[in-house]
Amino acid sequence: MGASLPPKEANLFKLIVKSYETKQYKKGLKAADAILKKFPDHGETLSMKGLTLNCLDRKSEAYELVRMGLKHDLKSHVCWHVYGLLYRSDREYREAIKCYRNALKRDPDNIEILRDLSLLQAQMRDLTGFVETRQQLLTLKPNHRMNWIGFAVSHHLNSNALKAVEILEAYEGTLEDDHPPDNERCEHGEMLLYKVSLLEESSSMERALEELHKKELKIVDKLDYKEQEVSLLVKLGRLEEGAELYRVLLSMNPDNYRYYQGLQKCLGLYAENSQYSPDEIERLDDLYKSLRQKYSWSSAVKRIPLDFLQGEKFREAADNYIRPLLTKGVPSLFSDLSPLYDHPGKADILEQIILELEYSVRVTGAYPGRVEKEPPSTLLWALFLLAQHYDRRGQYDMALSKIDEAMEHTPTVIDLYSAKSRFLKHAGDLAAAAALADEARCMDLADRYINSECVKRMLQADQVPLAEKTAVLFTKDGDQHNNLHDMQCMWYELASGESYFRQGDLGRALKKFLGVEKHYADITEDQFDFHSYCLRKMTLRAYVEMLKFQDRLHSHAYFHKAAAGAIRCYLKLYDSPIKSTSEEDDDMSKLLPSQKKKLRQKQRKAEARAKKEAEGKNEESNVTGVSKSGKRPVKPVDPDPHGEKLLQVEDPMSESTKYLKLLQKNSPESLETHLLSFEVNMRKQKILLAFQALKQLLRLNAEHPDSHRSLIKFFHKVDSMPAPTTDTETLIWSVLGAERPLISQLQGNSLVEANMNFLKNHQDSLMHRAAVAEVLYLLEPGRKSEAIALIEDSNNNTVPNTNGALGPVREWKLKDCVTVDKLLKTYLVDDDAALRWKKRCAEYFPYSTYFEGSRSSAVPGSAYNQNGSANHADHEHNAGSIAVNGNMEAFKDLNIQS
Repeated sequence: MGASLPPKEANLFKLIVKSYETKQYKKGLKAADAILKKFPDHGETLSMKGLTLNCLDRKSEAYELVRMGLKHDLKSHVCWHVYGLLYRSDREYREAIKCYRNALKRDPDNIEILRDLSLLQAQMRDLTGFVETRQQLLTLKPNHRMNWIGFAVSHHLNSNALKAVEILEAYEGTLEDDHPPDNERCEHGEMLLYKVSLLEESSSMERALEELHKKELKIVDKLDYKEQEVSLLVKLGRLEEGAELYRVLLSMNPDNYRYYQGLQKCLGLYAENSQYSPDEIERLDDLYKSLRQKYSWSSAVKRIPLDFLQGEKFREAADNYIRPLLTKGVPSLFSDLSPLYDHPGKADILEQIILELEYSVRVTGAYPGRVEKEPPSTLLWALFLLAQHYDRRGQYDMALSKIDEAMEHTPTVIDLYSAKSRFLKHAGDLAAAAALADEARCMDLADRYINSECVKRMLQADQVPLAEKTAVLFTKDGDQHNNLHDMQCMWYELASGESYFRQGDLGRALKKFLGVEKHYADITEDQFDFHSYCLRKMTLRAYVEMLKFQDRLHSHAYFHKAAAGAIRCYLKLYDSPIKSTSEEDDDMSKLLPSQKKKLRQKQRKAEARAKKEAEGKNEESNVTGVSKSGKRPVKPVDPDPHGEKLLQVEDPMSESTKYLKLLQKNSPESLETHLLSFEVNMRKQKILLAFQALKQLLRLNAEHPDSHRSLIKFFHKVDSMPAPTTDTETLIWSVLGAERPLISQLQGNSLVEANMNFLKNHQDSLMHRAAVAEVLYLLEPGRKSEAIALIEDSNNNTVPNTNGALGPVREWKLKDCVTVDKLLKTYLVDDDAALRWKKRCAEYFPYSTYFEGSRSSAVPGSAYNQNGSANHADHEHNAGSIAVNGNMEAFKDLNIQS
């Protein structure tokens, strides 16, 4: 480096490099300018100056200088290396790899360039190149531990686990007396466990177990050692030894569910579907009774039997499990019991148990069959549990009645207010739910979880401005509204995006959904730093797991929601394009002068309101954004805060295809993925791709209403297409002609007949009948009244086996009824039928604001009308009261009932 310079300037060049490494960028620039004053065409100095400027966020100058340096010294490995570093800083990894390869042509044995290249190859999963680079590094520097480990990991990632084992054994052979230094014992132990996991992965179980036993004394992490040993024993079929080792592990941690599951497997008493014969249940019961005597303090050993016990034994075990937790006052008891509601018959038994306990504590102050009195709080938690039970079963009247009783008993328990808010949300009164969640928040202003739950309820009620002001109470000082994005608060962005989408604000909705997508891109980039760190620290198993996690990162539920939300926005944008300025002017010219005046006034008010909000945010930022040193942190201003530029896309469908491909790759088993693919490709006139999506829908669930709707829509569209004129169209028709007879629903049937057959198979399902009605109107618009009758003739039957103490549970869900209402209003376009449907649903869902049920906050004079009014008018008022420390007036004359 700097070899062509005189000694003085060569030393200055070394100073530039050192200043860059120590982040003393101004010092480096000063040295670079001193060299360039005498040698203005020195390529390496120009490149290093560019790299330094890049660190000062002067990117355009940086690229210009580096390219100029490369132009003056094309054969310098330094110039190519710097160019690669510049691309790497901008996440242009493929371009960076090209630059590194060019640098290596000039200096093949440069360890720094090889190391940087290997990191990029690991990041981009160029595994063959990764192996070659790591081998080259090991050849150049065989006395460096990290090079041995990196070479082994590269072979492992390239699906050659046994070769990785050979490399690790060769490295062990380089150690004196096969023993690492004392200060590296932990790292060496990790490497040995990694080697055993490699042998296990390559199905060399006997060898892996032998290696593990041989290296026992050198492995520091004894818990991992035992877990690895028991895993190998079970895979080798040595179940008796495995059972003994699982008992040892249970003595170390008797609340670890995996250990109990492993013990059951070793004893031949484990089933994935939790279906056991009477004999197996008896043996399991005996097993857990013996374990309970040994680990009486463990909650797992008491909870697990509830999953397999039946009848009276289940009743007795559940009763014994619930009682002490009610006495202790464990708010999460219902969450613990909720999986049991999926087991036939157990929900009814739980209801009987809770009702008996609640009645006995209320009347006698003690549990049934007990003389000892319970503390007053036991009744409170019994009512709380009972309310959650009724909510789970859809009996919202009883749930709200019991939670009100609990709140009257002890008005200071925040969990009660949060639970009631949740019940109201389930019942359909989102405005009242948000108001109650805000009341709970005001009872403890320092609780971040309750604040977040309140924000979530507000967003569900479409109170976005109020939700934002509540959310930023827990963000850092400074630009608070951007902090939620900087903190990668994805649940907030998704809920906010969904709210904006419901309100028709596609720009803001897209902004939120694409913000979540950006977080996943950042998470992918964040792995870069770990490629060298994990090899240095020897956390090899965790490193490989992290890489596997990164490879399936986009299959995460939050990414799926964000991508699906963005695609739905683009579909809506395609169906209803945003008007251009000229079109808006044309519309304005058609209005009367008085209407124009009103419209302009409305626009001016909206602009003034937006300006005032922006100023308010700036003032908040100015007041709170000053650091202790008096300097204000400079953050880039968002040029498109409302997502207006995102709406100005020329082709919404090509944008949606980007996210659709990610969903198809990472969520192929999701019905929504293929439904969105069908909708996008039908709009793009990509018939074969739409048919491919349709086949996936039929594969996943042919009986789903959306699958049926898509099937009929597709072939109705195909049948209405003109005869093929080109070779491509002829080929498409021939493919569809060959595939159509293979679809069982259409074999020998017209589309109308297939639709009616679908109805016969799903007579009692509301959503299936709605799908049939929609398709019938599509095929034969003249049968509109018949289609509406199909919906109106649906019966809200009771769910089988739910005749609890307070009556049966109905099948219809509020969400489905809302979907049907929108179908009647927007597709079938029958206001009278929609009104009849609304009245009918208002009876089934009396708390629903959508259907204006008699007990909802949408009805004047109802119990929740006062709370729910926040949704309509009082955003400003409520926002102003956020900072107040709750409303303590209610607690002045507080009485705790016993």
